[in-house]
Amino acid sequence: MLTLRQANTIIENALSKALDLKLLPLAVVVLDSAGNIISGQRQDGATMFQFDVAAGKAWGAIAMRASSRSLANRAQDNPNFFHSLTTAADGKLIPQTGAVLIRNADGEILGATGASGGGHGGDEDEACCAFGVEEAGLQADASE
Repeated sequence: MLTLRQANTIIENALSKALDLKLLPLAVVVLDSAGNIISGQRQDGATMFQFDVAAGKAWGAIAMRASSRSLANRAQDNPNFFHSLTTAADGKLIPQTGAVLIRNADGEILGATGASGGGHGGDEDEACCAFGVEEAGLQADASE
């Protein structure tokens, strides 16, 4: 089980990484393995929309048991299917780079974290999420 303390540690470190990289204001969300929000924060200047996008990236990762990078790549090859998935998920699923699965030492999926706002197609968002997860002593899965 992913705890509130772990989720907040992930977010704190992801936002710290965003500051180190001098990114635009970021929003970061951590979801449990059922897709429920454990915690979320946005830096000063981040829009409310970024929070929803971060959650959508993480929600898609949990729902499909794959990193959002993988989902973005798969969506390019099959856009109609992913449009249908997004519709079926009431718009919650956003197949864009910027979220990673959170795994424990045994490889079990505990949740996902997503970020939005870093720019450059989500690569920085993903890097901040992965850093936050690893700093919390967990494993970030951003594999394709």
